[in-house]
Amino acid sequence: MIAERLRHEVLHANRVLSDSGLVMATFGNVSGVDRDAGLLVIKPSGVAYQGLTEADLVPVALADGRVLEGTLRPSSDTPTHLEIYRAFDCGGVVHTHSAYATAFAQARLPIRCMGTTHADHFRGDIPVTRPLTGAEIAGDYERETGRVIVETFRAGGLRPEEISAVLVAHHGPFTWGRDALAAVEQAQALEYVARLEATVRAIAPDAARPDPALIDRHFLRKHGPGSYYGQK
Repeated sequence: MIAERLRHEVLHANRVLSDSGLVMATFGNVSGVDRDAGLLVIKPSGVAYQGLTEADLVPVALADGRVLEGTLRPSSDTPTHLEIYRAFDCGGVVHTHSAYATAFAQARLPIRCMGTTHADHFRGDIPVTRPLTGAEIAGDYERETGRVIVETFRAGGLRPEEISAVLVAHHGPFTWGRDALAAVEQAQALEYVARLEATVRAIAPDAARPDPALIDRHFLRKHGPGSYYGQK
């Protein structure tokens, strides 16, 4: 069985995602990448989280999306994961249909960075992609989903290592991180700040934005070479 260590990590991350309450039924998926080996490992399509084993996970070639071992089909979102891995420097990717983040995606509203809780995880607003065109939907749909994510970051001058999440218009959220478990943690943080943002919009629609210096201070104290949050 190839990629045994990565399979172990990705299985654990999928179980954490399932236990988090961010997914229902077989919705959602987690993948992890081994760039040296040129492959990713991802949850199989339509298979329940309960009873999922390392052998069920599907290794896929990073270069061309070929299934490298086993008989199960990879997640239908695999082409989206591939586009993210090819464009962004990350080790894990998560897709969910978590309620609040998906509501913002369906409303095509960014999740604004309105305070330090958000800034502890994301250095700015969580962007929303443009809607896919009819031709993109009719064509290589899942790959085009990945491409519009990358387009959103490049067009907006956004840094994926600072804002490690996106809302795909009318669809739902994707997050990423240094590995599969970190990507799940970002998905959990995203859903929490989406819930906060929905509450702020309800109780104070005209709430003022925080000072950008406050946002930067909270993000940088936890991330980057000058970080000092937590233990060494």
